[in-house]
Amino acid sequence: MAAPPGDGDPGNEGTHGHRPRRRRRRALRWTAITLAVVICATAGAGYLYYRHLNGNIEKAELNLGDSKVAAPTPNAAGQTPLNILVIGSDARDTEENQELGGAKETFGSAPLADVQMLVHLSADRSNMSVVSMPRDTLVQIPKCTDPDDGTVYPASDGRAMTNQSLGHGGPGCTVATWQELTGIHIDHFVMVDFSGVVSMADAIGGVPVCVDANIHSRDSQGHGSGLKLTEGTHSIQGEQALQWLRTRYGFEDGSDLARAKAQHMYMNSMVRVLRENATLSSPVKLRRLAEEATEALTVDSGLGSVSKLYDLSNELRKVEPKRITMTTMPNRYVGARVEPTEDAEQLFRLVREDIALDGKDAKKKPAASEAPDDPAAADDEIAVQVRNATGTDTRAAVGGRAGTVADQLVADGFGKAVADQGGYEGEDTTVVRYPSADLEGDALRVAKSLGVLSSSVKKSTDVTGVTVFVGADWRDSGAYEAPKEDDTTPESAEALNGADESACMHVNPAFTWS
Repeated sequence: MAAPPGDGDPGNEGTHGHRPRRRRRRALRWTAITLAVVICATAGAGYLYYRHLNGNIEKAELNLGDSKVAAPTPNAAGQTPLNILVIGSDARDTEENQELGGAKETFGSAPLADVQMLVHLSADRSNMSVVSMPRDTLVQIPKCTDPDDGTVYPASDGRAMTNQSLGHGGPGCTVATWQELTGIHIDHFVMVDFSGVVSMADAIGGVPVCVDANIHSRDSQGHGSGLKLTEGTHSIQGEQALQWLRTRYGFEDGSDLARAKAQHMYMNSMVRVLRENATLSSPVKLRRLAEEATEALTVDSGLGSVSKLYDLSNELRKVEPKRITMTTMPNRYVGARVEPTEDAEQLFRLVREDIALDGKDAKKKPAASEAPDDPAAADDEIAVQVRNATGTDTRAAVGGRAGTVADQLVADGFGKAVADQGGYEGEDTTVVRYPSADLEGDALRVAKSLGVLSSSVKKSTDVTGVTVFVGADWRDSGAYEAPKEDDTTPESAEALNGADESACMHVNPAFTWS
């Protein structure tokens, strides 16, 4: 699952290889069913020797950050969604993982979270959404404290690659980073490394993969994993599986994204094999698979036993593959790295609000009424700044709009609302921004007073307090008329259906043979 340097490269070139390129449509992401099947392999055999398997499972603290995100409000039936962060570690702390990583000089170094995907199980268990974040996404990593030795890792000075979060005390810092970025409450995490994934595949007798031409991953300078396959589908395990997971040279344009595609294809195929053999007839094979699965996992304490994993697997398996939607966080280039776009916030909102990404949601009943865990302060205690962002590319900002809206807030009881008289870049729609999770309730309260949609309340490090940006959709006086909410999955998220089994890796012509 990780994206290890391997393949003859030092691993510090970023997701996009030596040069930036236009993002291509990716192959199927590692589906959420992978998680379900791994858990089922663990739980199904757990009854053979329950205590022994429990001892195999490594546990770590869920959230190492200071700020928390409130759990979602139950729906009308009292059901709540479930969010699980799946982390692929490239740790070089064992001989097996060092072999997979390929770079001996990295042995014992801080691990990187090179695969990160959020698995969202809907409250009614009818559908599942997966959001994958590129490993080189630039984010603010929050302050994290290592629970083992008390080491405090300060918040990143500016933005850093998201995969570095794992080295800031453990997977709980990766969880904290995701929650800070997305505003999504994360219930659990599951972390696994490549050696464990390969061992599980060997235990079931190999995994089928596909290439669209003959491939030999080796160039004239010795770069490459050595993978050599003929065109078509092959069942791989052992050394060939390691080569497949490490191959960058020879797949598509030779970038880390191409290697990630191959890794995700491998995982999808392993899922299909496991689903087809969900009730393995051989006790020896089942025992070996259970051993490999439990030894490969690190989980939070909420999943720290075979029985808890079994319960989770039962929940995950309620969703049919055709109702699983896999997406990539919409992003744009910043040099050789990427950053989230506005479409990414749209995707995060859909997950926060438990809206199915496949657009097949049944009409939902109103949510049960429940007070938030971190309620807003009293209106007259909320400090609000109002900025004029009514300008557009063709029209100048309307004078006095910040003052008018600030006066409206004061009249509505927000006595600390003030107008910022500075000039600001225009906003298409009116938004309310806040800098940290502890002010989210205040921001939502201000938005509600103005009639601004909750989807237009956004966390941002560009402000220091609750700030209203009066946009081009509120140039005139009078009450604000919010635009109709768009609940469609952004096209830039490249949504793919979990039932698609047609992925086949494209071979770079420079690495083919006859």
